[in-house]
Amino acid sequence: MLQDGEKGVIIQRDQKTYAVAPHIPCGVVSPATLRKIADVAEKFNVPAIKLTSAERIALVGIREEDVDGIWEDLGGMKPGAAVGLCIRSVKTCPGTTFCKRGIQDSLSLGMKLDELYHGLQLPGKFKIGVSGCPNQCAETCIKDLGFIGLHNGWRVMVGGNGGAIPRLSKELIKDIDTETALIVAAKVINWFKANGRPHQRLGMILEKTDIETFRRNVIG
Repeated sequence: MLQDGEKGVIIQRDQKTYAVAPHIPCGVVSPATLRKIADVAEKFNVPAIKLTSAERIALVGIREEDVDGIWEDLGGMKPGAAVGLCIRSVKTCPGTTFCKRGIQDSLSLGMKLDELYHGLQLPGKFKIGVSGCPNQCAETCIKDLGFIGLHNGWRVMVGGNGGAIPRLSKELIKDIDTETALIVAAKVINWFKANGRPHQRLGMILEKTDIETFRRNVIG
C-alpha cells in the first residue's frame, strides 16, 4: 500500500483508495488543463473531482493500480504539496487582476511565492495566503505567513493557522512594496527553517515569543 505523499497520493478514509491533487499555482487554471483533468477522470472512472481549500483540483477515490497511469496522462503536472512538513500551498485572491475591490496585485505576488517556495521542506506545516485587500478572501488571518493589500503597500501577518487549536495571525510589518514583501517572506521562512522544531507551527512559537521580539529576530 502506498503511503501519504508517495507518488503524490493521499490515502482516503477507506484505507484502500487514494486522491491525487495536481499542483495548480494559486488556483489559476487554463481550459486545456481542465479538459486534461476531466479526460483523465473519465478514462480511469474516478468517483469524484473535488475543488480543495488550497485551490487545487483533486481526483478522489483512485485505485492503486491506476496511480501511475493517471500521472502519466496528466502529462507533466506535478503533485501539489498536500501532505508533509513543507510549504503546502500559496492561496491567493484575484486581486487587482480581476477584482473590483483589489488594492494590490495579489496574483503576481502569490505566483512568485509559489515559484520560490511551494513544497519547500520545513520543520512544520506552513501555509501562505495573499489577499489583495483587507477583506482577506485568501484567509490570510489563519495562514503561517500572510500578505494583505493596503493603499500604501503590503501588510505582512505571521503565525495564523486553523486546526484543533486555531490561531489568528499577528502583524509583523506593513506599508511595504512588493520587492520588500518578498525579502520579508524569505526572512520569515529561513528563520522558521533554522529555528522551528519538528511538527511545530509558527503560531506555536509566537505563543511563547512576543511579536516585537520575533520582529527583531527575523527582520531586525
